Amino acid sequence: MKLLRFGRDFTPDEKVILRDYLAIERTRLANERTLLSYIRSSLYLLIGSFAFFQLKDFPNFKYLALVSVVFSVIFFVIGVFRFRLLKKSLKRLYYMSEEAKDK
Repeated sequence: MKLLRFGRDFTPDEKVILRDYLAIERTRLANERTLLSYIRSSLYLLIGSFAFFQLKDFPNFKYLALVSVVFSVIFFVIGVFRFRLLKKSLKRLYYMSEEAKDK
C-alpha cells in the first residue's frame, strides 16, 4: 500500500494513448509549478512588508508595507484560484475525452 501517491498510474488501453496521457501530466505539473511561483512571490512580498515595517526612521514606508501585504494576499488568492480553475478544467477535459473515445 502506497501512503503517498503523486501521479496516476498509466495502463495502456484503447481509451487514452500514452502521448495524450503525458500531455495531461505535463500540463498538471506546469499548473503546480505556477501555483508554487505565485506562493513564492506572495511570500517575498510579505517578507518585504515586514522589512518595511521595521524601518522606524521612515514613517512613509508604513504605507508601502501595507500595500505589500495587500498585494501579497492578492497574489496568493489569484494563484490558488487559477490553480483550482485549471485543475477543474483538466479533469473535465480528461473525462470528456474518455467519454468520447468510449462511443
